[in-house]
Amino acid sequence: MSKENLVLHNTIRKTRDERGWSQQELADRAGLSRTGISAIEAGRLIPSTAAALALAAAFNCRVEDLFVLSGQESAQWAWPPPQDPCRYWRAMIGSRQLIYPVESSPLGILPHDGVWRDGEFHDHPFADPVRTLVVACCDPAVGLLAGEYARQTPFRMLVLPRSSRTAVELLAAGLVHAAGIHLANAATPEENRETAAKILGEDFCLIRVANWEEGLALAPGLAGQDIESLMKANLRWIGREQGSGARQVLDELSHGLLVPQYLARDHRTVAQSIRNGFAQAGVSVRLVCEEEGIDFLSVRMEPYDLCFLKTLMDDPRLRAMVEVIQSPAYQKQLSGLPGYDNHQTGELG
Repeated sequence: MSKENLVLHNTIRKTRDERGWSQQELADRAGLSRTGISAIEAGRLIPSTAAALALAAAFNCRVEDLFVLSGQESAQWAWPPPQDPCRYWRAMIGSRQLIYPVESSPLGILPHDGVWRDGEFHDHPFADPVRTLVVACCDPAVGLLAGEYARQTPFRMLVLPRSSRTAVELLAAGLVHAAGIHLANAATPEENRETAAKILGEDFCLIRVANWEEGLALAPGLAGQDIESLMKANLRWIGREQGSGARQVLDELSHGLLVPQYLARDHRTVAQSIRNGFAQAGVSVRLVCEEEGIDFLSVRMEPYDLCFLKTLMDDPRLRAMVEVIQSPAYQKQLSGLPGYDNHQTGELG
């Protein structure tokens, strides 16, 4: 096994928290610097043999109780590759190393970690699954979060475009670190939490990313009509899959009677299909409608949250994600987006 396939995990923060020690106290006991302890905990620094022994001595435990080495032999596909050869990404989710077939991402074309060919993995030297965070969501502005995450932390973010319910189901299956959900509204303000609880139980946290404006994306000449008239008109509708926030809006407006002729994979595809004349109406968010130059009729403001498991809260990649969402730099970026309200951004619940 080549060294680039080996990843080192540590339980230093968990062990330190169990003893009620601060990073400085552990540093004093081990004879190391506080910044060094912080870097080791976050996975930014692989400790020397001497440092590992000093940490084990401070905790009065074995080195192998603090550090675990895993490699390619434990890797498994998150889901089957669609073809051979197949480009892939790698990421550690909990104690599992997962391999994701490369797919279209709202972040554009991302460097792949290797190529599966003839039944073998051919990794690139920079493949680093322990520094990779996987998020499933439908936020068209997720690129801002990924950009700040890369700028502020030593980690990278992979984004898989998925609707709300599908994203949370992937989280429940242990296939992603975080899942985006927007199923609540003014009438049902707890729907994000209640839906997540049905799928995950009580072992999860929500962090508010934004409150965004969702409504009808319309072809030219339709924006002057009211919603009731649009629901009765004979239009070509493009929709989203069941379990998505956009489909929920369409079902509520039409009382479940309108079935879209076409399905889109995300908010932007809805807007682009209307812009290109493929469809006349659909449900999307204000941001992409303005960017694609089509009319938008507002229906409601929705809370958009990211959901993650409490059992993984010690993961430095998730802690870094929370810190980035709560950072002034990220919130300032959100404040400039059409239809995005950042007044609750970063609130945990």
